[in-house]
Amino acid sequence: MSTPHNKAEKGDIAKTVLMPGDPLRAKFIAETFLTNVRQFNDVRNMFGYTGEYKGVEVSVMGSGMGMPSIGIYSYELYTQYDVENIIRIGSAGSYCEEANIFDVVIADSAYSESSYAFTQNGYDVDKTYPADELNDLIKETAKEIGIPVIEGCVHSSDVFYREDKTPYYKKLHDELGCICVEMESFALFHNAHVLGKKAACILTISDSFVNSKVTSAEERQKSFTDMMEIALGTAVKLD
Repeated sequence: MSTPHNKAEKGDIAKTVLMPGDPLRAKFIAETFLTNVRQFNDVRNMFGYTGEYKGVEVSVMGSGMGMPSIGIYSYELYTQYDVENIIRIGSAGSYCEEANIFDVVIADSAYSESSYAFTQNGYDVDKTYPADELNDLIKETAKEIGIPVIEGCVHSSDVFYREDKTPYYKKLHDELGCICVEMESFALFHNAHVLGKKAACILTISDSFVNSKVTSAEERQKSFTDMMEIALGTAVKLD
């Protein structure tokens, strides 16, 4: 049964979905890592694919940018397509010296000033959380394949361009414990909690608030293979 945002039918999507923000990153993952690939969605160019990784069926689909976008796609995946697990794989900006360009971060919580969760069902707390079981599997997989990870709280921001020119990120790091910033995990974790599903988030640091290093759009699309391999290895264990 298709939705206004997804033309897939039930059975087209695996129970575990990897969800980058960029639909072209979803395409890259499908073409690079999966076999027997079939595309299940191209509505609004939000590409979605299902294939096999080491013999296990896995899906990958873009979420778009921001909480309203991932809120729609993840909610539909959970409620309309019987998806059980969503692992967000995205980019983030570092708030601290400990998280450098290309480092991999696992979110153990997401802090946000967003009203997404309150509007959705009245949840009035400023943090949401991933599934512990998924995070444990992610850390186990990363250790097995020898990829170091950093675990911590991420800041899910509604705003990319802030008029506040003060070093506001220092407060978010020093007082709230946020090690990096992205724009989606708070809503994803909330949807999973509301619906009795599981979610997690793996991020690659693409730029930094504390130094001048940055990555290109092509690098963000194609070169974040460490987190992709961790997510795929985790998906296999969820079969």
